[in-house]
Amino acid sequence: MTPMTILGVDERVNSLCKAHKPSQFRLEDVVRPNILALQPYYTERDEYEAALLLDANENSYGPMITEKSEVTDAMQMHRYPAPDLMGTRQAATKLRNMPDPAFTFLGVGSDEVIDLMLRCFARPGKDKILICPPTYSMYKISAMVNDVEVVAVPLILDGKSFALDVPKVLETMQNDPLIKMVILCSPGNPTGSLLARESISAVLNCPNYRGLVVVDEAYIDFPLEEQAMKLRYVDQPVSAVDLVPEYANLIVSQTLSKSFGLAGVRLGLAFAQPATVQIMNNTKAPYSISAPSAYYASQALSPEGIKKMHNCVRTMIQNRTEMIEALQSIPNIGRVLGTNDANFVLVEILKDGRPSNERACYIHRVLAQEHGLMVRNRCHELGCEGCIRISVGKPEENQRCTQAIRQLLQS
Repeated sequence: MTPMTILGVDERVNSLCKAHKPSQFRLEDVVRPNILALQPYYTERDEYEAALLLDANENSYGPMITEKSEVTDAMQMHRYPAPDLMGTRQAATKLRNMPDPAFTFLGVGSDEVIDLMLRCFARPGKDKILICPPTYSMYKISAMVNDVEVVAVPLILDGKSFALDVPKVLETMQNDPLIKMVILCSPGNPTGSLLARESISAVLNCPNYRGLVVVDEAYIDFPLEEQAMKLRYVDQPVSAVDLVPEYANLIVSQTLSKSFGLAGVRLGLAFAQPATVQIMNNTKAPYSISAPSAYYASQALSPEGIKKMHNCVRTMIQNRTEMIEALQSIPNIGRVLGTNDANFVLVEILKDGRPSNERACYIHRVLAQEHGLMVRNRCHELGCEGCIRISVGKPEENQRCTQAIRQLLQS
């Protein structure tokens, strides 16, 4: 293995990597020079455990709250969060079968992870990222905030499967050395489509490309559960996370907001080789994840919480199937697009037999104004003409939504 010149990297955990593919990739060449030179924030609690904590100027009398319980006592809110975040990092590492917690990064939601990657690995006003629309809008927003140019290579829109246009992506990567990051969303948002593993592998192995590949897997537990249920993807890989110990240029982003139902906790995950994780930890603010967030995340990632997640995802998959069947029985509803690998559906609203942006905007507006029901209008995104995106809820919520849409399209 190549010795690391990145401050804070433990050579022991670096040696746990199976490989550092591809051969032309060197992380030190991607990191912004000022980030590479950062001395990581240091606290003795990273190294020692102590029963008496008099090092961080905390209030030893505890939090000034009116009600206390076993939960608030466990959170220790008068203390800065411990480095292991109540076991959350270890639990996330185990969940995704990483070799060591040094392969796991925790951030304030996936959006902080996205922003942090741009701050670490793309020079403002010089470097570029590549995205594949239609895709998650925060990639472009974060790039604009960080003064990083966006190069767009659209997904394949024919047939509405939203597959990756691998030849075009590879050609663009090889022809523009300023592209330092390729961000792939799988399953996609708003497409709901899982990207083929061979497509992701082709991007990771792109000849002469020296940048990073980010695979955003916010919705990955839905196709993983379908695989476990033997409904789809039998005997084929679904997540890219198992490639992390092998590929030094790979970052896989995930979240607890979707399958684990912790959107309000704001905790995002990223899995990468230890040197990449160390760079991100060197850059992020200390103690950025709150004690309540760590507590609830640790509960969700406990064996009981993970079992509950699996059962809930199976229920949502069934609810999604029933929602699709209900939608397709409504006149003037067109295709349900994508491969439906997430907890939402992307559906066409028709007028005179064709997808209609006008009618989609009408449905979106009236559902909100007159029915108190929010869906997402996606009709102005590439390849999503006449489309609205509907999250899968409980059966009674889904029924109320589809009945309201039926009523509006028949009136």
